[in-house]
Amino acid sequence: MEYFNFASCHAISSCWLQNRVGLKYVTSFILAGSLGQLGSGLARLFRMRYGKDNVFMSDIRKPTRDITSKGPYIFADVLDYKCLQKIIVTHRIDWIVHFSALLSAVAEANVALAMRVNIEGTHNVMELANQYGLRVFIPSTIGAFGPESPRNPTPNITIQRPKTIYGVSKVHTELLGEYYNHKYGLDFRCLRFPGVLSSDTHPGGGTTDYAIQIFHDALKEGRYTCYLGPNTRLPMMHIDDCLRSVVEFMEREPESLPVRTYNVAGASFTPDELAAEIRKTIPHFEINYRPDHRQAIADSWPEVLDDSAARNDWSWRPEYNTKRMASSMLNDLRPVYQQSHGIESDVMTKQQLTVAA
Repeated sequence: MEYFNFASCHAISSCWLQNRVGLKYVTSFILAGSLGQLGSGLARLFRMRYGKDNVFMSDIRKPTRDITSKGPYIFADVLDYKCLQKIIVTHRIDWIVHFSALLSAVAEANVALAMRVNIEGTHNVMELANQYGLRVFIPSTIGAFGPESPRNPTPNITIQRPKTIYGVSKVHTELLGEYYNHKYGLDFRCLRFPGVLSSDTHPGGGTTDYAIQIFHDALKEGRYTCYLGPNTRLPMMHIDDCLRSVVEFMEREPESLPVRTYNVAGASFTPDELAAEIRKTIPHFEINYRPDHRQAIADSWPEVLDDSAARNDWSWRPEYNTKRMASSMLNDLRPVYQQSHGIESDVMTKQQLTVAA
């Protein structure tokens, strides 16, 4: 099978695109909050599949020239109902992909704002989608589970009593979407993601972001201080798998999906296990542990996600295990730090860094 790099669209063949292009009912997408970790990668992929003029990136932040050179970008504030309504009508939008949200640790520090963005913004998206007959994809998270949920594994349907405003808002999203689907027939779709590893974006303060920062620090300094304990097991997923899961899920016919919300996963590991994987490439890499407030959040989250429903209902299969995730991150980030130093860094030279392809 040909390998497709969905995050950067490096190896998508023209034959595959020709055969796969076009959801028969889709003409136009808007990706709200698309300047974050997932939005830009999904926009690149969708534009290759459906044409760049049919995929609108949007956010409240000023985009880079690189973003605006690759396709349409419009200002959209999910808290402004009229603004969203005008965009939907003017551009004949068929799908809303709603990424706008404050993430776990950031949301805990800004509860009032998190309630507005994560809950009120979702209300606006749902109501407009229902009014204009749109389809909606909104990601959820392992943060939608809580300490009362089974942790290893965490089933697709189980008790959900999260202890963070981020988690509460995502449970609200899942239930509201399922209600709109049941009462009005809205085609609402949701995937619960674990931590997502990507070399394209910098960590944003989330509880699982240690698994990104560790690679930056390993290449730059040769050491990392982790804010979670060494044995804190959490589910993770590579960005390529994550984006592929969204596309495969969105392209399924609605009648083939018996439920609206699914767990998807890649591999589960601890900081200590990830450090051991990094040492296979950087033998003298050091990791220290200094748990902070994020430890309590991690301790309430799943250790392993049960994604058997997604595997059975729409044939989901991850392609990245822990070893492949680590290799990919090191391969992708190594040139960045070589370029920033002009020559290989002392860390790379001393440790004779060689990353397997």
